[in-house]
Amino acid sequence: MTPDARIGFAGTPDFARDLLAGLIAGGWAPAVVYTQPDRPRGRGRKTHPSPVRALATAQDLPVRTPRSLKDAAVQGALAAESLDLLIVAAYGLILPQAVLDLPRLGCLNVHASLLPRWRGAAPIERAIMAGDSRTGIALMQMEAGLDTGPVHRMVPVPIADTTTGPELERTLASAGVTALLALLPNLADSLPVQQDDEQACYARKLTAQDSVIDWQLSASQIDRQVRALCGRAPAYGTVTPTGAQPLKLAILSASPGDDTNAAPGTVVAMGKKVLQIACSDKLLNVTTAQLNRGQGKPLSAADLRNALRDSLAPGDRLDLAQ
Repeated sequence: MTPDARIGFAGTPDFARDLLAGLIAGGWAPAVVYTQPDRPRGRGRKTHPSPVRALATAQDLPVRTPRSLKDAAVQGALAAESLDLLIVAAYGLILPQAVLDLPRLGCLNVHASLLPRWRGAAPIERAIMAGDSRTGIALMQMEAGLDTGPVHRMVPVPIADTTTGPELERTLASAGVTALLALLPNLADSLPVQQDDEQACYARKLTAQDSVIDWQLSASQIDRQVRALCGRAPAYGTVTPTGAQPLKLAILSASPGDDTNAAPGTVVAMGKKVLQIACSDKLLNVTTAQLNRGQGKPLSAADLRNALRDSLAPGDRLDLAQ
């Protein structure tokens, strides 16, 4: 396949935007871009385009934002594009078989895991939360099952003990661009390998409950939760001062500390450099946090101590998860 082939691209978040940018820079600009409809975001709930739409618009690429690909008119418009290939990355919509069959070379998914591990919606966060030492990119030929298709290429990427979700997402997007640009010229001759379904595990979609910190877990488990979620829906604990409304403390950066015998959730110290909270085995050293779970600016430990002067003190306990 050559760069003058008709390629479509379907994606929505930052990860997909970075892949689209890499394709454009590499000379494989798509003929049409599909992305999710504009959504309200932020404190003012103003409607914003997806990162993919913003980039595609800036590059004068045709953009379509259907709410579903099951509509016959939507499928007809896609068929009219006469695509050789549709590249899909974190699109967020199900591709019916009728859509999968439209491009001459089918649909190619850029998935952020080493399939069949972490099939599903949240592979980056789940890999960190599980304590995996590596993940990667899989270029998968799409079929009707959830991330079950045969794989053309996989590129492993290490996960360090300090890696955050946003950092890993950027690294995986970069690896995905490199893998795509290497595969596309040879795609017609590539023979994808079937996955071993017995080795599969699923990265279920993140919910609000995933962000609630259970202080009865180990400091390492909570540290991984913090690192995985700090980019989108930060992990948080809740402080309920006497006679006052609950206050959500969103943790943006932390690390496991020393052993402790304090009850889980106990605030052990509020210093200039760290806020120390007891977990089941060790202290969690919190260095950056937000109050009211993202409604304020990130605060250092020193600023946090000042902000919580009337709400929290050493010896107090954060609410335990229910």
